[in-house]
Amino acid sequence: MDPAPLAERMRPQHLGEVVGQEHLVGPGGIIRQALAAKMLPSMILWGPPGVGKTTMARLMALELGRPFHTLSAISSGVKDIREVIAKAEGAGLFQRNAVLFIDEIHRFSKAQQDSLLGAVEKGVITLIGATTENPSFEVIGALLSRAQVYVLKPLAEEDLLGLLHRAMEMDVELKAKSIELRETAALIRASGGDARRLLNTFELCVQAAPSNAGGPIVITDALVHQVVQTNAARYDKQGEQHYDIVSAFIKSMRGSDPNAAVYWLARMVEGGEDPKFIARRMLILASEDIGNANPNALLMATTCMQAVQLIGWPEGRIVLSQCAIYLACSPKSNASYKAIGSAQETVVRTGDLAVPIHLRNAPTKLMKELGHGAGYRYSHDSPGHFNDQEFMPNVVAGTVFYQPGDNRKEQEFQAYLKRVWGDKYE
Repeated sequence: MDPAPLAERMRPQHLGEVVGQEHLVGPGGIIRQALAAKMLPSMILWGPPGVGKTTMARLMALELGRPFHTLSAISSGVKDIREVIAKAEGAGLFQRNAVLFIDEIHRFSKAQQDSLLGAVEKGVITLIGATTENPSFEVIGALLSRAQVYVLKPLAEEDLLGLLHRAMEMDVELKAKSIELRETAALIRASGGDARRLLNTFELCVQAAPSNAGGPIVITDALVHQVVQTNAARYDKQGEQHYDIVSAFIKSMRGSDPNAAVYWLARMVEGGEDPKFIARRMLILASEDIGNANPNALLMATTCMQAVQLIGWPEGRIVLSQCAIYLACSPKSNASYKAIGSAQETVVRTGDLAVPIHLRNAPTKLMKELGHGAGYRYSHDSPGHFNDQEFMPNVVAGTVFYQPGDNRKEQEFQAYLKRVWGDKYE
């Protein structure tokens, strides 16, 4: 009996077996095209847990016959990075263009990321970093500029079901058993889109299913719930509960409940969540859900993120609590969020409309002769610093994108806009 968990036994052996990432490694996928040309650029693979980042990195190196070395950002430091680079520069197992895979690269400090730059730039190593966090926030700009960022998609339900059936047909342990997938909804939900979690939960369910003499092993939602509850971790930062608790935290602040917000914050703090992740979520909420109903909310959230980075842990939890309470107790408006969404939809529908001639820039004599800027009236030269002129292309003139919320601050905006524009934006 193979002691390895099912997810490890079913790990793809070539890129054609990777599911859900056809835009990258399927026929015509951008990575597939690069490999066909015998090229492998340094890259950051950004996506949720269990969608194939580690597997893809290993298989890409295998396909090109490159030496492959892996480090975890949780347990490795600058010394480990330098050892790999030194071996890559030498002879033997390692050689130039060896692939260095760094899991959870977002956990590397700036100094650790800096130590990679020279080797990546000289081509001593090809870096493949994996991250579940937005690399724009977590990976230094100098490293990002030397690497391609590829976004991996969450696995769809059909991908997950396909993995289950493939495991039953291909795995030596499972195909020796008679298994009936009577219900799958609970398995899919328990996986959280994570193939590794799906397969390992499935294996636990097969092992825990009551024995039926001569009959099949029947997998039901009730059995899955029982197994998941028995084996549930208190707080899995890479799993479904992570996303559920973050969701509850955000919804509590959006729903103006400071007590619930602090409770869910405490769950994340006790679970060891990255404080920067929490602060970043509050920064998004401050604009998306509060906006101009309380403009100070964005300032508070920005200051919170800076303070957490300055003072560190455990005192940073106090700053997070203060900010969460402030955001929960602030008046709410999603008017700015809706406005940019509406404007983007209009841009997609109407295309690249020409900028009205009076609004165009005229830095040269030729542009002035062509009429650029002609007819523009400088607002500050008019009474009240306002004059009635059109600022949008004729096709969309008068379109309302921003609709002020029913809070005191935005009602002041509404009154001002009504006063200067009259009925134009009714």
